Amino acid sequence: MIVFPNAKINIGLDILRRRSDGYHDISTVMYPIGWRDILEIVPSESGMTTLTVTGNHVDCPPEKNLVMKAVRLLEDLTEIPASDIYLHKVIPDGAGMGGGSADAAFTLMALNEMYGLGISLEDLVDLASKLGADCPFFIYNKPMLAEGVGEKLFKADIDLSGFGVLVIKPDFSISTGEAYGGVVPKEASRHLSDRLSDDIGGWRTSVKNAFVEHLANKYPVINEITVFLYENGAVYASMTGSGSAVYGIFESSDMADAVKRECEEIYKGWHFYAGKL
Repeated sequence: MIVFPNAKINIGLDILRRRSDGYHDISTVMYPIGWRDILEIVPSESGMTTLTVTGNHVDCPPEKNLVMKAVRLLEDLTEIPASDIYLHKVIPDGAGMGGGSADAAFTLMALNEMYGLGISLEDLVDLASKLGADCPFFIYNKPMLAEGVGEKLFKADIDLSGFGVLVIKPDFSISTGEAYGGVVPKEASRHLSDRLSDDIGGWRTSVKNAFVEHLANKYPVINEITVFLYENGAVYASMTGSGSAVYGIFESSDMADAVKRECEEIYKGWHFYAGKL
């Protein structure tokens, strides 16, 4: 079986308060995009489950990869045949796009279908939540409002079909720990859902990613890319998640693709994706 785990972007990210458990309450909308990894699962030839990773370098031994953690989680739940798993990484790591989380969620769904495990959608979501805060989103894989530490998911009333997106991942990554390390929580005067119901032209001033304020001091290129996207026609631009990728929403995918070609000439060695929303 071959599946194609996709990335996501965060539209707005409020960090509301620090919790007594050390985590933070957030509010963000996760929106799926078409930047995809390739995940193939076949019956094992050796009788043992293996994971082979190609494509973009991932500095992670197989057993610590979220794909293998997903397999082990299912093995604790039920008996499943051994598999050889081949993961080709296209989505950049440390970008705030949830590539690893998507790989794990798609592994759960693929094994469930491949071996007829009969696990319900609700139970898949529960399993995914044990792997990471972003993983349950990819089980639904549609626009969702995430609250709490990201584990509370609600259908987001937002439709960007017809728009295009360009994602630019610079030549550095940002860990989640680094992103949260310098953040200052702040209650929002209006709920994110209310602000997103405004015309997209107003998002530039009302829909922010709270990580940017301190991360852009250390990595000025985040703001530089954002300004570049606006100057080249983006109707909205922001860093996604904890970074370092920055995206722009354009009136069409043709516009996004044209700016992507220009970016490829300017930012050599970076990663880019342009497509429809």
